[in-house]
Amino acid sequence: MRLTICYLYASGMNIYGDRGNVLTLIQRCRWRGIDVRLIERGVGERSPLNDIDLFVAGGGQDRDQIAVSRDLQDGTGAALIEAVENGAVLLAICGTYQLLGQYFRTGSGEVLPGIGMFDAWTVAGSRRFIGDVIVRVRLEDREVELVGFENHSGQTFLGPGTRPLGQVLIGAGNNGTDGCEGAVHRNAFGSYLHGPLLPKNPDFADHLLRLALRHRYRDDVPLAPLDDRIELAARAAMIARIRQRGRVRSGVRA
Repeated sequence: MRLTICYLYASGMNIYGDRGNVLTLIQRCRWRGIDVRLIERGVGERSPLNDIDLFVAGGGQDRDQIAVSRDLQDGTGAALIEAVENGAVLLAICGTYQLLGQYFRTGSGEVLPGIGMFDAWTVAGSRRFIGDVIVRVRLEDREVELVGFENHSGQTFLGPGTRPLGQVLIGAGNNGTDGCEGAVHRNAFGSYLHGPLLPKNPDFADHLLRLALRHRYRDDVPLAPLDDRIELAARAAMIARIRQRGRVRSGVRA
């Protein structure tokens, strides 16, 4: 079996270890004998996207986000929408996630247009959300708790055409008010969770790989199980530590 992964805007949109999401996907494929072709596509590049199974993009600084917004408006966004509508998978973190909505209004009042893949919009807030996050999500037939790290002042709001990735248990999520984190449209997933996200959450990584294989082969392809005991134990320890810290801060000690 084989998959093609495209890492979008790798040189600029790669803060808080977001490249680790790509490395995790590649390694989990290699452990299973799945051949991976990795393509990195930057601002101004126009390689075709119709043979990509899985897109990954990260967060970045304001200047990089402005450049990415312009690039998405110059053909890349339309190609991404077409790929997702045809079943390709996409994981967009933080700054790129914001640009997949309708728009992002910055703190200076500038409006960066999005591509409208998500029925969502983002506005800069006066408060910065920083810290660990626990999110409950449904992956096909079961619920899991994802853990990650957020650092954003943008507040994202979802319209009726887009559902959230999950429910925030600890942290701010999209906007700190409605209890939602991330967004989902078809096989496209947006999230504020850095960390990077996928090494800490192998079940979510495998969910993306299953969808990507389904796109490649137009059928459900079983993924060989991996021994994730260490990864899952590490996540459980992180979740316990985050919850304990939250109880201590609130004055309730276990």
